[in-house]
Amino acid sequence: MGQPGVDFPGFGCGLVIVRDGKILLYRRLKAPEAGYWNIVGGKVDHMERSEAAARREAEEESGLKIRSSEFLCLSEQVIEADRQHWISMIYVTRDFSGEPQLVEPDKLSEFGWFRLDALPQPLSRFTADAAEALRKQEHGVAA
Repeated sequence: MGQPGVDFPGFGCGLVIVRDGKILLYRRLKAPEAGYWNIVGGKVDHMERSEAAARREAEEESGLKIRSSEFLCLSEQVIEADRQHWISMIYVTRDFSGEPQLVEPDKLSEFGWFRLDALPQPLSRFTADAAEALRKQEHGVAA
């Protein structure tokens, strides 16, 4: 059968959570891109729509309640160092409730809210793509 992202391209999702002009990022503990700052997200399950998966992953990882989201961009990550290949649908939300928490300390080590012009480094590939798409969206530039 094989492992998604390792033996064949994996299908992932991500959610940019925006509050007061800042985005929520978590630091990853595991590959791909261990130690990198990342938007919430993960693998899309078979027969699960990517937007629903992004909201599910966001709630599992942050403890927030996501009410709605909209498509932001598509990101493809070929991460040579980890021998992983992912294609991810990325969404954005400003419609949520609660305060973020460190719900999965075995996967994520810390989190914070960051302005787009002051993002921590290193950034995961799909977070960099998401941030670029959000900058374009906010400045009225066609992606």
